[in-house]
Amino acid sequence: MNIKKIFKGFILLISALCIMACSSKIYKGTGATAITVTAEPTINPIFKRMETNPYLRIAINIPEGNKEVAYQQFKGTIETAGLKDIAKLELYLGDDQQELSASKLLGSVVPSGNKFSISFTTPLTAGKHSLWLSVTLKDEADIDHQLTIKADQFIDATGLIYKVAQSKVGSRYLGVALRKPMDEQVHTYRIPGMITTDKGTLISVYDIRYDNDVDLPGNIDVGMSRSTDGGKNWDAMKNIMDMGGPADNSGSGDPSILFDPVTKTIWVSALWSKGNRSIRGSGPGLSPDETGQFLITSSTDDGLTWSKPYSITNQVKNPEWRLFFPGPGNGIAMADGKIVFPAQYWDAAKMPHSTLIYSEDHGKTWKGAIGAKSNTTESQLVETTPGTIMLNMRDNRGKFRSVATTKDMGQTWTAHATSYSALPDPVCMGSLIKANVNVKGAKKDVLFFSNLDIPKAPRTHLTIKASLDLGESWPTADKLLLDERKTYGYSALSKIDNETVGLLYEGIRSLYFIRIPVKDVVK
Repeated sequence: MNIKKIFKGFILLISALCIMACSSKIYKGTGATAITVTAEPTINPIFKRMETNPYLRIAINIPEGNKEVAYQQFKGTIETAGLKDIAKLELYLGDDQQELSASKLLGSVVPSGNKFSISFTTPLTAGKHSLWLSVTLKDEADIDHQLTIKADQFIDATGLIYKVAQSKVGSRYLGVALRKPMDEQVHTYRIPGMITTDKGTLISVYDIRYDNDVDLPGNIDVGMSRSTDGGKNWDAMKNIMDMGGPADNSGSGDPSILFDPVTKTIWVSALWSKGNRSIRGSGPGLSPDETGQFLITSSTDDGLTWSKPYSITNQVKNPEWRLFFPGPGNGIAMADGKIVFPAQYWDAAKMPHSTLIYSEDHGKTWKGAIGAKSNTTESQLVETTPGTIMLNMRDNRGKFRSVATTKDMGQTWTAHATSYSALPDPVCMGSLIKANVNVKGAKKDVLFFSNLDIPKAPRTHLTIKASLDLGESWPTADKLLLDERKTYGYSALSKIDNETVGLLYEGIRSLYFIRIPVKDVVK
């Protein structure tokens, strides 16, 4: 027997036991001075084309009386299903999840397995500290996947383990940042609209705000993006409404879009402000030099090419009104073949009214309507039953959305039972669509509504809701909070297929797209 080998093996065993003992020291502080480490998932999707996406907020509280703690390692767990979508994980120290790029980067890792570790050196003194786990997705990430990450532990310089108490473990949707600030040297992208054609093509429209994030008047055009795979990938942006500027401050914006299934035509409307002919500078009359113009363009080849924009102002506007322009967002095609855009006008007394315009001959001519309610502006509409239109309105009174119905194309309106009571709103735009989708194994008409589900500013808590009785009620159970962060707040919904709806919504100067399973909303 080789005594030296036995002795060497014994020494190695003792060393291994010591390492295991040292590495398994767990912090067990109690009482008022106990250090706590908690984690909670942020509520927001994780987007491709974004360098940072907050996933976890980690709160470390070191009460007075404790020495400085030198943390050196953070460990967590990824559900294997989402691992292949992740390009890297980063840990930040800062106070604001929406400004991670300006926060202190502690460390990062490219995960190779479902267990990951981020090494860093950061001493923390007594007080409360916020750390953020951020996710960067690969360009080829599948946005139909969902991602689940759990915080496990921190380890300090002495090897002491601080277990993380995570209140809940939830999956996060993946999506794509369709437009980001400074894409193609554009300062801001805003005001989304979106439809699905009969070929399954998604067509989105929005403001291209070149110089700043300010509304018209300004150097603004209408942009269009197109996807043939349900929003997973998008073609290059096209400018489909360029009405001059920036020299004379002319621009076009606030687009609304609809698809006519009879003629296979996509229609887009927008406001053209020649010089200062937006809300503040527009006046009575019909000409571009007097008043803002209700502009129209169209595509008959599934969004590949677009007609030269033209004005229908003299067809739909009362000359005494100061301004008449689109919703914005989405229009509809009715069961009897009419096509309809939501609209708004500002009367001679500068009072706004939500309304609609419609065409009985597939866009050759257009007719207007009267206002559904005073002091309402941006609206969305659906045909609940054949011949009945429901108009869902932004109400300047605040707190709630207003709702009205018409059976005579807006010549008369009736306040709906849910008006100014059922749908909280902080005075912002919302989206409303009617979609025939699968619900518990059967096809059913469902109203989907997206907006900021709060009664007052700031604009946060983007939510999608479902009504299974054509807007008569909006059950609390059938809603899904998608993004709790502060946003500009506008959104646009469209059915993708019988199982999925798409949502395009504003971040801050950006536009985000996600695919949402119907079953996640209709519970």
